[in-house]
Amino acid sequence: MTKQAQLAVIIPANNEAAYIGACLDALLSRTMDCRISIVVSANTCTDETVEIAQSYEIAFHERGDKLVVIDSQIVGKVAALTRAECHLGVVGAGELPRAYLDADVICSPHLITQIAAALDTDQPRYATGVLAVKRAKSKITRAYARFWMELPFIKSGAVGAGFFAVNAAGRARWGRFPDIISDDTYVRLQFTPDERIEVEATYTWPMVEGLAALVRVRRRQDAGVREIAKRYPQVMHNEGKVKPGSGRFIAMALTMPFACAVYVGVHVLTRMGRNTDQWTRGR
Repeated sequence: MTKQAQLAVIIPANNEAAYIGACLDALLSRTMDCRISIVVSANTCTDETVEIAQSYEIAFHERGDKLVVIDSQIVGKVAALTRAECHLGVVGAGELPRAYLDADVICSPHLITQIAAALDTDQPRYATGVLAVKRAKSKITRAYARFWMELPFIKSGAVGAGFFAVNAAGRARWGRFPDIISDDTYVRLQFTPDERIEVEATYTWPMVEGLAALVRVRRRQDAGVREIAKRYPQVMHNEGKVKPGSGRFIAMALTMPFACAVYVGVHVLTRMGRNTDQWTRGR
């Protein structure tokens, strides 16, 4: 990676006033081996998300970065991603490696530099950091997160929940983002397990609070995977997901009985509810 490595960062945002400041503060606090061009793509915000994001423009400019805030009344995350990518093309940053960052995610100081280094190749690459779940207020969510973090799918790395990045060759794997529920799963499955990289630096991702919210989000996630399997079956072979064997699951249950009970309970309630293929906000 050269000293002047660059990375575009796309942050879709809908009513993120409680989170966007901390997200941008973390990017300002990063190590400075990589310059970034940030696009905060706000959609249908009725709070102060846009104003808060705009207040950071000077701070990023003083560090040699760029921050642009797009304010649109067109609803939807996929539409927000498309607007941001169109803007990058207009300003000549369309060929930069790019990261997709949820507004409630906190990047550790070395993450951006390590991501830029991982993507510094002509070969298609997908990169993310080590996922850390923010400590929840809800006992139920803390238990669920504890068990979830021990699942083989998470332990295998490069999950990309809330933060993932691709280089130019990787971005060429697909065109415009399709109008689907799970954009992050769609992107991850454009790459084989060998093309997905998890760098050492961490990022912190919040999990929704409480049983009802966990069930709602789990239904959305399951619907997103079903949708991709139906519409894009050719990418499903890239999943590489390893399910826990009965022995491993029993060991986890014995070690974490309450966490296991919560995880299984969420799973059962998810299956009992009405299936939906519609997007549902996680919080």
